[in-house]
Amino acid sequence: MNTPIMTDPIAIPTRAPAATTPDDTVLPFEVASLDLRGRVVRLGPVVDQILEKHNYPEPVAKLVGEAIVLTVMLGSALKIDGRFILQTQTDGPVGLLVVDFTTPGKVRACARFGKDGIAAAIAAGQTDAGALLGKGHLAMTIDQGPDTGRYQGLVALDSGTLEDAAHEYFLRSEQIPTRVRLAVAEELIAGSGGASHRWRAGGIMLQFLPKSEERARVADLHPGDAPEGVELQELPEDDAWLQGRALLETVEDIELIDPEISSERLAYRLFHEPGVRVFKTTDVLAECSCSRDSVESMLKSFSQEDRDHMVEEGKIAVTCEFCSATYDFAPANVGAKE
Repeated sequence: MNTPIMTDPIAIPTRAPAATTPDDTVLPFEVASLDLRGRVVRLGPVVDQILEKHNYPEPVAKLVGEAIVLTVMLGSALKIDGRFILQTQTDGPVGLLVVDFTTPGKVRACARFGKDGIAAAIAAGQTDAGALLGKGHLAMTIDQGPDTGRYQGLVALDSGTLEDAAHEYFLRSEQIPTRVRLAVAEELIAGSGGASHRWRAGGIMLQFLPKSEERARVADLHPGDAPEGVELQELPEDDAWLQGRALLETVEDIELIDPEISSERLAYRLFHEPGVRVFKTTDVLAECSCSRDSVESMLKSFSQEDRDHMVEEGKIAVTCEFCSATYDFAPANVGAKE
């Protein structure tokens, strides 16, 4: 997969960190003295709207939320117009995750899972991302439209987290030292009608992008990179990347989702000593691309016999897995494919 992920940010004037950041935004930043670039994602209504439509069990909702944050983080950094699709296929209780991001900021997501498997995982207290996903693979796909070929990168999932998969992808496919942190939680809201819950999510990504290719290659080099039978000489990691990575590891989950801690303030807290510069935010929307016309076109691609098998109670009903919208069609009105 050769299409670059990170953009060259457009600078805006440096300003004091804001107390709060509007929800559903992506904030790029740069630590020039350490050759670091990154992004902070803060999601409120967007992630809540997507998850509430599906009413997933809590562990599944949290996992889907993490996938949404990761996809928004990567998709919003594309240099091109198009779609960025993150998809997992595994043997765990959550067998399929799909998050579809359309530039500049539209996202939708869905998951398939086994109810019995999820119930067993909850009963056993095994609800972390690695246990829910199990073994399989994660695919990251960039789609620029029908006239352009797709770019796809695959990462093996071996009972690890989405953060682990992102680190492995950038190390193996892009050779960019990268660290990602993701957080998702339900926020309890007190009201006159009683307490209510809403989902919040956030994340931060840091990448080491020095001008020297040799420095980038050494940053995350380890013995496992050597061919079989060849001992790799141990080389010191780049001090700039070590410093940046150490600073990122101090981030707590609550800082990624707390609406009272702005994205700018978080970036400042982490990197004010080496100096950090923030850039213009990008807005994120929860929006599905399905429509009655697109669903009807899909139905016309099936044979008459296949459509006949879809008829129930005198109609063909199609429900979008992403947004749960249902489209009803009278069989006689769905003609054959032209």
